[in-house]
Amino acid sequence: MHAFAMASHCRICSLVLVLQLLHIYSLGICGFKHQTGKDNVTSPTNGKLFPWNKMRLPDMVVPIQYDLCVHPNLTTVHFTGLERIEIFVRENTRFIILHSKGLEITSAVLLPKDDLGSSKPGKQLQVLEHPAHEQIALQAPEVLTAGQRFLVVIEFHARLADGFDGFYKSTYKTRDGETRIIATTDFEPTSARMAFPCFDEPSFKANFAITIRRERKHIALSNMPKIKTIELEGGLLEDHFDVTVKMSTYLVAYIVCDFKSVQATTSSGIKVSIYASPDKWSQTHYALEAAVKLLEFYEKYFDISFPLPKLDLVAIPDFQSGAMENWGLITYRETSLLYDPKTSSAFDKLWVTKVIGHELAHQWFGNLVTMEWWNDIWLNEGFARFMELVSVSATYSELQIEDYFLNVCFGAIARDSLNSSHPISNPAETPTQIKEMFDTVSYDKGACILKMLQDFLSEAVFQKGIIHYLKKYSYRNAKNNDLWNSMANTCSESHFSSGNFCYTASSRTGKLTEIEEMMNTWTFQKGIPLVLVKFEGNTLRLRQERFLKGVFEEDPEWANLQSRYFWHIPLTYITSSSNTVHRHILKTKTDTLELEGEVAWVKFNVDMNGYYTVHYEGNGWDNIIKLLDQNHTLFSHKDRVNLIHNAFQLVSAGRLSLDTALDLTRYLRHESSNVVLLQGLGYLEMFYHMMERRNISDVTENLKRYILQHFKLVIDRQMWSDEGSVSDRMLRSDLLGLACDLQYPPCIQKADKLFSKWMGSGGTLNLPADVLKTVYSVGAQTIAGWNYLLKQYSLSMSGAEKNKILYALTTSRDSEKLTKLIELGMEGEVIKTQDLAALLHAIARNPEGQGLAWNFVRKNWNKLLKKFELASFSIRTIIVGTTSRFSSKDKLEEVKHFFRSLKDQGSQLKITEVVLETITKNIRWLKRNLNSLRNWLLNNL
Repeated sequence: MHAFAMASHCRICSLVLVLQLLHIYSLGICGFKHQTGKDNVTSPTNGKLFPWNKMRLPDMVVPIQYDLCVHPNLTTVHFTGLERIEIFVRENTRFIILHSKGLEITSAVLLPKDDLGSSKPGKQLQVLEHPAHEQIALQAPEVLTAGQRFLVVIEFHARLADGFDGFYKSTYKTRDGETRIIATTDFEPTSARMAFPCFDEPSFKANFAITIRRERKHIALSNMPKIKTIELEGGLLEDHFDVTVKMSTYLVAYIVCDFKSVQATTSSGIKVSIYASPDKWSQTHYALEAAVKLLEFYEKYFDISFPLPKLDLVAIPDFQSGAMENWGLITYRETSLLYDPKTSSAFDKLWVTKVIGHELAHQWFGNLVTMEWWNDIWLNEGFARFMELVSVSATYSELQIEDYFLNVCFGAIARDSLNSSHPISNPAETPTQIKEMFDTVSYDKGACILKMLQDFLSEAVFQKGIIHYLKKYSYRNAKNNDLWNSMANTCSESHFSSGNFCYTASSRTGKLTEIEEMMNTWTFQKGIPLVLVKFEGNTLRLRQERFLKGVFEEDPEWANLQSRYFWHIPLTYITSSSNTVHRHILKTKTDTLELEGEVAWVKFNVDMNGYYTVHYEGNGWDNIIKLLDQNHTLFSHKDRVNLIHNAFQLVSAGRLSLDTALDLTRYLRHESSNVVLLQGLGYLEMFYHMMERRNISDVTENLKRYILQHFKLVIDRQMWSDEGSVSDRMLRSDLLGLACDLQYPPCIQKADKLFSKWMGSGGTLNLPADVLKTVYSVGAQTIAGWNYLLKQYSLSMSGAEKNKILYALTTSRDSEKLTKLIELGMEGEVIKTQDLAALLHAIARNPEGQGLAWNFVRKNWNKLLKKFELASFSIRTIIVGTTSRFSSKDKLEEVKHFFRSLKDQGSQLKITEVVLETITKNIRWLKRNLNSLRNWLLNNL
């Protein structure tokens, strides 16, 4: 707990001031009539036993409404709070158990709900603490009777947090170099309890009336619109906000800042505002356009009006994740909201748009309907990730988010094909376990199985099911099965046929009543299926297994890892004789399909709408390679991406030789689709960096030669501009970045020339945004260039530009310069603490920086834990980023030893299992495939 003595003038919510101001605003939380007792906090360590021993709160008492008054003092960096919680007693009890973390509670009083206006003193509540569970128990002098309502009045104070959780301090520098402080909140999943005592679990929904005190130079924002401002003695202002709709504590938000905004109104009358620090106001306009467009889309798509009168989107200078969906007051990392036309690339624009789409989707999925408990966080995050695809493709089709979404599913498969993965719906009790649920399985796999379900049901039926789910559970909590039941009950009477089954118009989906049974195989077991396809005349023999990378059939553990795993897989396929998408649900371990007519080939998982891997046994892959060589346009570009991805995944699983997968990429010299080119090149680049890090110089050199020879025409075609489609621009960014990384002379010369011009202009020359990262990276290889970039980094007002400069600085091969970057990241001034995890990740990508970053993490683990919560996104990024590229037994032992040494400081993190399995997989891949790679290159150069 933060125990501190506050000066009396800072204790603005103190009893004295409350009583003084009663006559002015008797209805406000800061001034309602009550009498508080003196400090009555009792620790269970002084002989009092804590009356509750579970992590989850009891439901004997539930909150109805919180009236909360908060005053953050941005000079002393402390805050005081006074809250009145209206509670309903469901069962007789003497204890009110709720959450509190790091708060000094100075008073707790119980008032009967009906006696608020009387002058009778309230009854003092004894405060017991259970810090390990982040709980307090308020002990009443007598039993609270079931069916009654009471008011619990709590006075508290604390220091504004230094990290990124709870009610915390954030700073920014003006263009003139002045440092300014703001106070902001971030509560998901379990940090509302750091800001005010509360029932901090998603099912304890309540209404919130927020009041904020501030100085005149600041503004206050909260979930709801401001309804009045009162001037207090001493010049402070008090902003009163309207009462919220019924919602979970993690969605409460308030900010005190000096930001400026742009505003617009949607066609349905919702006022939308984008806030940023004054010097970055000019970068808010694109976000405003996108937010209005996307909000209007969602109201129509969900057939439910946005329930609040306003929506604010705020760019916070210090923010750990990408954004947070607080209802009506969404907070963002600056790079997820601000768009600078001069320095933001095509990918930056896609990123900003999709993050806005994600957070706006949450206003329905998560806020309006909330998962009952964090084990089903995927109902929030998987849906929001999926709705990025739906909303952005409908509103900004030119951004081609469908192609980006393929990578979302590839990321999910990378994690889910390891035994250390977990089911989408997974038990989580402690705050650490809950935080770890916010991962690629919940977000990306969740989105991909929803995409598969949408394809299976049809877009119309799927949309109808979503609307049914949202309307049925509005302002309530839901579980996994509630969603499937909603999906299964979308059909009207006209859809029913004999047997009481529901069909779509095409009758393709079969029994919708079996949706729950099917989808439970995807949410309650971890992993991804492998479908093995064998051609026998006109018969296709199918079987399914669990797809695992780094574990092979000959391994002793293979059988055990396969047993009890099977899925209901909604297969799709096309054949040489028909472009019609055929459908079949594989519900058993083995099955057969009879094909009609002469069929030369079959391609499963059409456009990769399904979440499964496919292996074509016998000469199946050889036939596909021939087809791609002869006419690759037989398959759609998504199918071609899928085939390349499948092939290299199968290599990691020991199902396909590396030679075969590499042979499949040879046709790419004829490829016209940018996304397919990048997929194939991505694997070659990955092998190049693996060889470079291991100092396997002959293979490194030959890979470099092969890439530059094989893809010379497409590299030379790239213009150093921002012209073309989003796809063209993304290809340009990646391809030129790779060419310069491989020291391709024309690329280096052009980048060097542009960098010199830019440096000569004092950083004022506008370079094409899509090539900035490449130009800066080449410029960073000289001492003068690196130093100049660091200086520009500290001066830049564009987060997009700063990201590109920081990446470029991490590409230096000078270990002293890389060490300097880490030092700056730890100081948190020039390089903000929020960027430290990404910085260490980027340095570890550099062969010269991998050991440096890893050694730093080992030596400074405790210091890192003071900056970031144990299971936070940042800590997990640091662990994965600095270790997961290792591919030697020595490094594996080093990492194992480090994880063992952590004991209670991280050894329980699930991510440690993922890392160890990933390194083991890398070691096995290299052992099995190094000679094949070496020989293949020699034969193909």
